[in-house]
Amino acid sequence: MSDSFGATSTTDEVLDGINLSGKRVLVTGVSAGIGVETARALVAHGAQVVGAARDLAKAARATSEVGAQAANGGSLELVELDLASLAGVRACADALVADGRRFDAVIANAGVMRTPFGHTADGFETQFGTNHLGHFVLVNRIAALIAPGGRLVNVASSGHRYSDVDIDDPNFARTPYDPMVAYGRSKTANILFAVEFDRRHKARGVRATALHPGGIRTELSRHMAADGVDNLIAQINAQLAANGEPPFQWKTAPQGAATSVWAAFVAPAETVAARYSENCQVSEISDGLISPVSPGVRSYALDPARAKALWAKSEEMVGERF
Repeated sequence: MSDSFGATSTTDEVLDGINLSGKRVLVTGVSAGIGVETARALVAHGAQVVGAARDLAKAARATSEVGAQAANGGSLELVELDLASLAGVRACADALVADGRRFDAVIANAGVMRTPFGHTADGFETQFGTNHLGHFVLVNRIAALIAPGGRLVNVASSGHRYSDVDIDDPNFARTPYDPMVAYGRSKTANILFAVEFDRRHKARGVRATALHPGGIRTELSRHMAADGVDNLIAQINAQLAANGEPPFQWKTAPQGAATSVWAAFVAPAETVAARYSENCQVSEISDGLISPVSPGVRSYALDPARAKALWAKSEEMVGERF
């Protein structure tokens, strides 16, 4: 049963006994971390995975062992995708549309975290532009390829608690830049995107959801100072202790990717649609003062009106209507 899974469940445990033969899945960010593990687990259970990455050579190296675990017709092919360039995003989407084959799930996994202030090729703040707008254009351009009964799974983060989206100043033109606030905005946007995408596509049987994979030591923290991660964990543990909670525990990659595959192929669609999950469970709304790693989702991240407003702003920013 899906309710038997938790924080320590792994991808193979979640998919145990599930044959994904004939299922086709797009996974972004397969050059490192949980993107590689997500692809591996799906291929090992029979899925045909299209792995997208900015650096194809790096992705090829990172996924070199994935094919050896393929079963029941599982396979992996790589496609180029630069989420920080709308030209690159559109080129990737156009190629997938021209190919014409449908997807049973799209797992929007790629992202950056706590980057120094900068801009994408199109002038968007780096984290909002890469994490949200790049996926917004990609997914909407290939939306018709998602088969009825299929799902969009957005990998967000508990980091969404650091900030709601700022629709009036998404690029920090008037707001002092804070890398964690910028990350929080982009992750809230990932959740809101799923909420509105689900509303727009559920009538044809396509649902959308978002999730927090948990804390995993990956390249995602490469922009933090050498001792930055340790200092952050020390602060979190102090807060957890004050709340009477146990200390933070890192997840392995198979544990971190478990919620992605659970949300895509195990959890009932109605359970996760337009919701936010973590530890292979749907999260409760929590607007109180909680630790960044305590379970819960901010209500603003699931607000349907906020989701509609972000969608309209995103269309305006990218110059494209969906």
